Amino acid sequence: MRVVAKFGGTSLGSGDRINRAADSVAAAVEQGHEIAVVASAMGSTTDELLDDIKFDTSDQDRAEIVSMGERTSVRMLKAALSARGVNAVFLEPGSDDWPVITNDLGEVDVEATAERAGVLAERLDGVVPVITGFLAQNLDGDVTTLGRGGSDTTAVMLGKYMDADEVVIVTDVEGVMTGDPRVVEGARNVARITVDELRNLSFRGAEVVAPSALAYKDDDLSVRVVHYQHGDLLSGGTSIEGRFENLIDMQEEKLSCLTVAGRAIRNRPGILADLSQALREEDINVDAVASGMDSVTFYVQSDLAEEAERLLHAEVVAGENLSSVTVHDDVAAIRVTGGELPNRPGIIEGLVVPLADAGINIIDLITSATSVAVFVDWDDRERTLEIVQNQF
Repeated sequence: MRVVAKFGGTSLGSGDRINRAADSVAAAVEQGHEIAVVASAMGSTTDELLDDIKFDTSDQDRAEIVSMGERTSVRMLKAALSARGVNAVFLEPGSDDWPVITNDLGEVDVEATAERAGVLAERLDGVVPVITGFLAQNLDGDVTTLGRGGSDTTAVMLGKYMDADEVVIVTDVEGVMTGDPRVVEGARNVARITVDELRNLSFRGAEVVAPSALAYKDDDLSVRVVHYQHGDLLSGGTSIEGRFENLIDMQEEKLSCLTVAGRAIRNRPGILADLSQALREEDINVDAVASGMDSVTFYVQSDLAEEAERLLHAEVVAGENLSSVTVHDDVAAIRVTGGELPNRPGIIEGLVVPLADAGINIIDLITSATSVAVFVDWDDRERTLEIVQNQF
């Protein structure tokens, strides 16, 4: 099996942890597996180096300075592997076999990187390359960086282009947890999670795998997250499944939006739960929810709208803070899902302005970490879909 193992800064944060990392790699090599290693800077070295730059400097000088953390890590880990009889070499920008290339815009040069990574993969038999994470090299040979979470990006990208079976992210968390164990009791490891789920969590603060890395995940590449104390690269942790696809989808069924208005709804705890429960008890599925200062809107299939209105009206009559319920029928939903959405400034403007120019009224616009849903009148759905497709 061919594995790319990425060791984060915490997992290389001391001599003992470097020894632990080297033991896990040596054990996998002894079992006959081909291993390539991606190493982050030890501990918080990169942040410390950035904090120490108290002077004006060029991007090139800054990249050279912050690269020292990863350059040190690969030398330490290579030496630890050599001490265990493993034939290891370290690779950094400037090395003859260096694989990660960026273009003049600082973006990964996919063609050049894939070609170099393929050549590196052919030389894995009996040799463990220890590669600096986070760093890249442009066509002029200058050091560049891949941005925050760049070591994760290096690992998954190389896993894809080196035709690896699996990428293992070794970090200081027990894979993906059901909640933050520092905050909630009984948090446990999630054995499997989809790319879609994890990217949504990552863009909302979960520090497990950098969202930029998951853009390189495909169906043929397994990605797993394990704790550095686990000691086994080939088992345990959380498996990340599937791939994150760019998708534009127009819902085939008509929707109706039911809006419940009330005084100071936002200050009444449990109001959303009460309204949702009323619909749930009659098996009415809620397609989407939008909330305002003094209103809550539920989107349901149009053939269920009459029953949903009756149920919500009963809640209005029974509640002191609710005033009225109204229904807007014949609504269409067009959804955009894509891994690059959170990294595209102006994405909402890019949707709203063309629709406004076309005279299309937006009933609602609901966003999540990695998706945008546009609700318009049913008769405007085809034009809306065409405009959205043109934007993406």
